[in-house]
Amino acid sequence: RVGLPESYELDAAPGFERHAVDECDAAALARLAEERRVDLVVIGPEAPLAAGVSDHLRARGLRVFGPSQAAARLESSKWFAKEVLEAAAVPTARAERHTDRAQAEAALARFASPWVIKADGLAAGKGVLVTRVRSEAAEFLAGCLEGSRFGEGGRAVVIEQHLLGEEVSVMAVCDGEQALLLPPARDYKRAEDGDRGPNTGGMGAYAPASALGPEGERDVMQRIVRPVLREMQRRGTPYRGALYCGLMLTEAGPQVIEFNARFGDPETQSILPLVDGDLGRLLASAAEGSLEPAAVTRGAGAAVTVALVASGYPEAPQRGGRIVGLEHAAAPDLHVFHAGTRWEGGWQVDGGRAAYLTAVARDLASARTRVGLALGTLSGEGWRHRTDIAATAAVGEARALDAAREGR
Repeated sequence: RVGLPESYELDAAPGFERHAVDECDAAALARLAEERRVDLVVIGPEAPLAAGVSDHLRARGLRVFGPSQAAARLESSKWFAKEVLEAAAVPTARAERHTDRAQAEAALARFASPWVIKADGLAAGKGVLVTRVRSEAAEFLAGCLEGSRFGEGGRAVVIEQHLLGEEVSVMAVCDGEQALLLPPARDYKRAEDGDRGPNTGGMGAYAPASALGPEGERDVMQRIVRPVLREMQRRGTPYRGALYCGLMLTEAGPQVIEFNARFGDPETQSILPLVDGDLGRLLASAAEGSLEPAAVTRGAGAAVTVALVASGYPEAPQRGGRIVGLEHAAAPDLHVFHAGTRWEGGWQVDGGRAAYLTAVARDLASARTRVGLALGTLSGEGWRHRTDIAATAAVGEARALDAAREGR
């Protein structure tokens, strides 16, 4: 409650509490969950998963939705994910792992431009470079392998074959053996309009992504999700939690670009408003190893999410900006999700991605218009956003609807 504006009526929302506990302090989190008699712990960030917080909580007898530390290596080590994909015969890009700068630079000759280079470990969604400029590739390798660009997460790099196609994100709620796919989404990683600028953790998203229809979802389930679950089970590390599949839809079918061991951000902000039913029951059943797919259904319509980010994000985000009007933006068709904000007589920017606006409407064009209207009510300084989230997709959807109406 401390620090929230008077307009936030927490008493009207039982169970909504904030506690100042370090997300990686497993013992403190366990004590808090036990004191508050928590029925289900849902671990959102990647750092506590990589640190083994879920294992500690389960050992204390708590019900946890989130993979074990061993299973979360699907995100915390890109090379481990590649090994799992190869063992499970799941399609993905050819890749090499390197810890030596000279050997990594020499390996560039074995991959065609553009080069795709990734920090092997966690890098807050920013540890990827895609470039046609060899000097940029060499600089990135040096920053990872001989510098401290991503700390321990960059002590090894993975160089990958560049894949052509359309990106899509698919999240599966898994109980170790079975899975339920949520509506597919499309995110925008580049910092600037027109997909320019450096990679970020995500500047916005929309759902559902029409590029992956029902047949494509069945293909993802059969060729990717189920084989990975079987391989993780075979290794003695069953996967219980949200498996985020970052995919490229190529001419040869979907191929895995990356895995996250959690609900991906910002796609989740677009996906969950389109899910009806009892999400808590779904996640609890997965945590118990007995998935109940009927707990939720897919709602109608579409959602568009735009991230409000600090000036200088992602390379040098500046704190202290003000987002004026954000406290009044929420409406039945518009959700405000806070991330890096702080209330000091108004909403202050206190992190790289400060907040998100998600509009839900009958179609993408309407949702995009609605979120644009909401953005127009905001002012202040020290923050920005992309203006082209879902623009191309909305036009494509409108053309498809027109063609369908005309019987073409």
